[in-house]
Amino acid sequence: MATEPNTARRTNVRWFTLAMIFIVTVFNYVDRATLSIAAPSMRHELGFDAFTMGIAFSAFGWAYTGMQIPGGLILDRFGARVVLGLSLIVWSALTFVQGYVHLFASAFVALFALRFLMGVAESPAFPCNSRLTVMWFPSAERGLATSIFQLAQYFALAVFTPVMTYTVSKWGWHYVFFTTGAVGVLIGLWWLKSVREPQRDHRVNAAELEYIATGGGLPAMGDTPRPFKWREIRSIAANRMMIGVYIGQFCLTSITWFFLTWFPTYLIEAKGMSILKVGVAAAIPAVAGCLGGLIGGLWSDWMLKRGFSLTAARKTPIITGLVLSSTIVAANYIHSTTAVILVMSLAFFAKGVGNLGWCIVGDVSPKHAMGISGGIFNLCGNLASIVTPLAIGWMIRSTGSFEVALTYVAALSLLGAFSYLFIVGKLKRLEEGESDGTSPKSAPVTGLNPRHGN
Repeated sequence: MATEPNTARRTNVRWFTLAMIFIVTVFNYVDRATLSIAAPSMRHELGFDAFTMGIAFSAFGWAYTGMQIPGGLILDRFGARVVLGLSLIVWSALTFVQGYVHLFASAFVALFALRFLMGVAESPAFPCNSRLTVMWFPSAERGLATSIFQLAQYFALAVFTPVMTYTVSKWGWHYVFFTTGAVGVLIGLWWLKSVREPQRDHRVNAAELEYIATGGGLPAMGDTPRPFKWREIRSIAANRMMIGVYIGQFCLTSITWFFLTWFPTYLIEAKGMSILKVGVAAAIPAVAGCLGGLIGGLWSDWMLKRGFSLTAARKTPIITGLVLSSTIVAANYIHSTTAVILVMSLAFFAKGVGNLGWCIVGDVSPKHAMGISGGIFNLCGNLASIVTPLAIGWMIRSTGSFEVALTYVAALSLLGAFSYLFIVGKLKRLEEGESDGTSPKSAPVTGLNPRHGN
């Protein structure tokens, strides 16, 4: 670490780190989306029905969700840089091998196993992202920083869906897995070479570290790893505020997993589009989601800077976004393909606006247990990665249409808004051993204006 005095011009290494987080998260979602792009061709070639495909979609979710707490423990022990870099290399290699599932005696078993292992490898990714943004960014920049790495999911779908659908139409579904897997391995090596935690980065000066710390960031977090205590899981998971956040994140993530899994199939089977048209049409809601994510983060940080409480600044965009996402149900009552894409774009835009759950985790998690807190949060949210593909696959098989599925997604959006309105309550950082929202050990989260309860 450099030793310049605090009066030196402040470096901005945190923004380079955020750019790297964004790139890694883009390929996190590109690798997840490969199966949804390949699915229509794979179903035809390998003979999978809708429910079988739903099981294959859910394989990632079973492992990803189940590994969140172990992944959080590993993160708290070894740090975000090493854990995320190695995770990216492993999950990209597993993506590459999925291009060969047709060579196995049972293509379904091979695909399920590879997607399951991919879920294991990706499990620490978002807790790593959250931990790094808390370490590198003050509170008043954290909404934007979180939104930027969160909007990587929309950017991935917007930019790479046309690329992947073109790849399928030109060379076949196998090459979607080959190309994305190979690029991911290269990015993982780049990450390990170029990214450091604040106190270990020779490019950051004392002025930037002081700016981060005085603004509510935690640049020294993780310098002294703590032993794991089971009561930390119990105290975090039993907190009413956190339970409300978990419910909200499950609902929000359900919207994401509809778009990540069944949306291309919906456009082909319900709207009669070709695979090439799907590549363009599916990218439009993703662009809207990307814009919504950026607006949500800027809106939240703007409210903090204007003196609103942390509770108002974080919850207002989330509740607004969840309520507006429920408009996805309108697609059941219109027939124009253009109008359907507009409705889907509005719903995904709104989901982007409300996608600040990881920012809240950074704001309120115990300082000593950021990894495990993020793991619990992501476990609860990503139960949707199991439930949503299976539930929608079952609904399609039972009814022969997507109408019930879209109603289900809309209802979950409203449930998420209800949770943030009536369960979460005031946002504040939890302290060690706290198990309810009224404990005197709760500490307000540092912000710009303490008069307003930040």
